[in-house]
Order: sequence, then C-alpha cells, then structure tokens
Amino acid sequence: MKLQPNAAGRLVPTEINGNKQTPFKGVNKFRPSGSKAKPPVRTCIDFPRDGNKVVKNLKEALKKAGIKNGMTISTHHHLRNGDAVTNLLFDTIKAMGIKNIRWFPSASFPVHEHLIKYLDDGTIHHIEGSMNGPLGKYTSEGKMKGIGVLRSHGGRYAAVQDGEVHIDIAVIAAPASDPFGNANGVSGKSASGLIGFALADSEYADKVIVVTDNLVPFPCIPWQIQGNNVDYVVQVDSLGDASKIVSGTTEVTKSPDRLLIAEYVAQFIEDAGIMRDGFSFQAGAGGTNLAFVLFLKERMKAKGVKARFVRGGSTKYLVQMLEEGLTDYILDGQTFDLEGVRSMRENPGHVNTSPFTSYNFHGKGNFASIVDTAVLGATEVDLNYNANVVTHSDGYLLHGIGGWQNCLYSKCTILAIPAFRDRIPVIVDDVTTLCGPGELIDVIITERGVCINPIRKDLIKALKKSTLPVRKIEDVKKEVDEICGGAPAKPRVNKNKVVAVIKWVDGTVLDSVFQVRKS
Repeated sequence: MKLQPNAAGRLVPTEINGNKQTPFKGVNKFRPSGSKAKPPVRTCIDFPRDGNKVVKNLKEALKKAGIKNGMTISTHHHLRNGDAVTNLLFDTIKAMGIKNIRWFPSASFPVHEHLIKYLDDGTIHHIEGSMNGPLGKYTSEGKMKGIGVLRSHGGRYAAVQDGEVHIDIAVIAAPASDPFGNANGVSGKSASGLIGFALADSEYADKVIVVTDNLVPFPCIPWQIQGNNVDYVVQVDSLGDASKIVSGTTEVTKSPDRLLIAEYVAQFIEDAGIMRDGFSFQAGAGGTNLAFVLFLKERMKAKGVKARFVRGGSTKYLVQMLEEGLTDYILDGQTFDLEGVRSMRENPGHVNTSPFTSYNFHGKGNFASIVDTAVLGATEVDLNYNANVVTHSDGYLLHGIGGWQNCLYSKCTILAIPAFRDRIPVIVDDVTTLCGPGELIDVIITERGVCINPIRKDLIKALKKSTLPVRKIEDVKKEVDEICGGAPAKPRVNKNKVVAVIKWVDGTVLDSVFQVRKS
C-alpha cells in the first residue's frame, strides 16, 4: 500500500479498497467539482397500482431488489444499541449465500458484535461507517478484509450525494410505515424520534426497503421518508428495543471533576459574551456536555436570556428548555432519550433535521456554521489543539466521528474533557489519530483550567476579567503529566498495515489508523 503525507503531515493511502483517494489539503482548501449522483429513473408502471408495496419477508425483498455478491448495503442507527434490524438483515444475507458486502451504516453499536462472524466468513467484506466497541477492536487488530472508512455524519451524506459511495440497497428501520413506504420514527412501539440519517439512502440508493413493526393505513403522518422513494415494505415483529437509544453517553455525569468542567463551560459561555438573547448552541453526547446544559439553563434564567434554537441530539434536558420557554426551537438530528421522542411527536418547535441541512459540507451552507457555540468531547487533544475522537492512546478504534467534525465549524468550538482518564493524560504532544485540525478548535476546558487557542485573541480579550482559571495548555499538560507519572506510551502499531482511514468533512483523507500490535 502506497502512503503519502497530507497537508497535516499524516501518512495516508492513495488508494482505499480499490478507489483512488485525495489526501487532506488543509481546512477549506479542497473544492469538489462535477454534478451530484444520479439515482435511476423509475416508473409507476413497475409498482402496484393500489400503492401496496408490502412483501412477505426480508428475504423476498432482498431477492426482488436483486441482491448479489459485492453490493453496498446501507443501514441507519437511530435505534442505537437497541437495533435488531441490522442483525436480522445480515442473518438473512448469510442464509442467502451472499458474499463480500460493503456495509455502509450511519453508525454501529455494541449490539452489532453479532456481525463479527459475518466479517470472519466473508459475508461482509468491510465497513464504511463508525466501528464502535467490539467492531472497533476487531478492525484495529487487522482482522477485517478491507479497509474501514470513518466519515462524519455530514461526510457520509456528501459521499452519497457526490457519488463517492453508491448504495445498491438501502434497508431503513422505520418505527411507523404505511404500505406505500411513507415512514417516520416518532410513533409505534419502537419510536426512536426521527430517521433523518436514512434520508440520503432513500434518495440515492438503487433499491430501498423499509422494515417496520408498525404498519399503519395510508397515509403515515408525518412522513420523514417519502414512499415515492421506497421499493418494498417488510413487516416484522420487532425492530428492537427503543429504550436502548439511551446509553452511557446520554446520561448526566455524577463525577465532581466533570461537573466542575460543566460549570466552567457554562461560565465561559456567559463570560465570553456568547450567552445573549437569540444565541444558539449545540451540546454533544456525553455526561459532561449534558451537565453543562443544566448549568447554562440556570444562568439563562438568571439573566432572562432566551435562545433562538438549540441543536440536538435531543435529550430531556433540551426538551425542558423548550417546554420552559428558554428556546424557540430544537433542531434535532437524532434523539437520545424517550423524552426527546415524545417531544418531537408533540411539540411543533421540536423539528427533525437531516445531515443534508445540518452538516453536509458540499451544499450551499449548513446549520453547523450558524451555531454560536458547540460543546463537544474528545479522547485526546494535543498542544496544537488538534483532537481525536475515534481512538484512545492505545491505538484501538472504539468510537465513531458522528457529527463531531461538522460541529467544529461553529463560531466557538469548546472541547469539555477531563485532564486524565484512568490516570492516562488526555492532553498529549501529538494525538494518536487526527480527527479535527486545531485551527478549528477554540477552547479546551478541563477541571484544571480553561485553555484558549492563541489564534482566538477575541476570546482571550473577552475573558480578561473572568474568574475562570485561564491557563496555557502547556502548563496544564505539564501538571497532569507529573500527576500521572508521565505522558502515555505511544501505541504499538504495524505501520505497514492501515486498517481504517479518517475522512475529513470534504471527503479528503485526514489520517490513517494502523493495526495494533497485541503485546
């Protein structure tokens, strides 16, 4: 495999899974050309005149869709760790004797450990999507036949729209659908909030299969997926367990240190002048980031401030703000708990969005750059404010990118992170895996201080009179290294074997993930 340095100085492949690649050229340096992908023209002659597209099972739908070896099949992740449809899908594909599938999920979760046996036997050739938990460990150890590709949520939409990834068959788990294929995620026993991550799949895939456990009479209202884009509808007993959309990353922290970080974040937003009438913010998943919402809420109440909109991943904490009149809208990309599901169903100000409107970098603008501040997490940051969200210091690939990269384009990006985890420093000389260039990361807030990127002189000036502990990142790193007994050891990796790559929001290759050598 030929590797070459990109503009960030990272060695990246020039070809991935047989496709030529463009190395990262720098932030805002790459401009795409050409036209959007062209889904095939269809005709109503080929579909039932009564609008009933229901077939008896998933196997029949896949056969009618023309499944064959080597195809690209997509799924979405709105059911998160409660998803049963993806496992059922690949059980069916295996039983049909199909091989070498490129699986293109919007994200994976530990529940998909079930698929490792299909990676082993060649049913699935490789994954282009987040590889969380067991799938990340499997990939990091070099067991996957192809190279994994990790994209942001917006990068995934752009890859489909731009024709970089052509989906042969999209399988969309829909908590509600009518026989025509109109579908949503807000009603039924498996309601998960919305299914916007499947929007690109429904628009650009050759064949679209909707799988539901709640078949309702036409019309299914509201529809988030339009039946005009759907080929077949399959009814199953259960899509999975919707209660498992809640996970450890969507519960408020109880740690005193992390609660302190959350307080610092809320105070920073006020002291920097960001918190004002009509402002907007986004809080990523994670206990610290959710806790900051509670502290910010109290500051907003004290000052009589109302936000114009907040960006979700929605949680019950954002719902409380909406229902208490502290924001006009929640613009929601995915729903992280069942209160968010209820709110989307009941509140007209709780609006479902998709990666097209929120994050797609190859569009005529998106919501991400309009947001006043985004509060995110990271597994590592370095002295140049570069950040990592997919691996830890041991080199193992255990997280996805999600919307994280896209949110870096907010007007003020804050990483709220502990200074160390399990006595391993989080601030390092150079991140293990580069996911976000430092020039887009404005502030790093730990329990040991607030570090402002030197290029943000406006923020440094705004914080001159603040009581927050504003410090140089080098000083925080030195202090933490002394506490932890030194910087973490570099991971033992095989530099001759790339197991996955990190795409930047524009589709260029930002970094490589190398095979971990087991000790």
